[in-house]
Amino acid sequence: MTEKRFPRLPRNIVFALLVGCALAGVGPAAAAEGQKKHGTGAEVAPGDKELNAFVKAYVEYHKIRSSYGAALENAKDPKEKKRIEQEANSKVKRVLDTQGLTPERYNRILASLNNNEELRKKVLKQVEKERQKS
Repeated sequence: MTEKRFPRLPRNIVFALLVGCALAGVGPAAAAEGQKKHGTGAEVAPGDKELNAFVKAYVEYHKIRSSYGAALENAKDPKEKKRIEQEANSKVKRVLDTQGLTPERYNRILASLNNNEELRKKVLKQVEKERQKS
């Protein structure tokens, strides 16, 4: 049986556009990679409230990704591609803000789920329930 993992956020919907200098060109995958190298000694494990926020943001993010992915891939004009990216990024930013998460915290939670099988299974069940609601 293959292990289900949470995918990293793709670079075409970059959080660098969302938070400007906060990420200073470090993408989600690089942020997660940096966490692996430096360990999580100072990290606070996500509580139930934060996991619920993550689940909602995760489901909404994938809806946004589905609705903008094809348009982004098919856009030939760089200006149009940028406009689509900015629109998608704006929606992702609103979702994270609504859930009280920063892009950095979202990615840290994502990394912790990929490193903790028990927590990952719990969150995947919550994701399925959230998807059924929407």
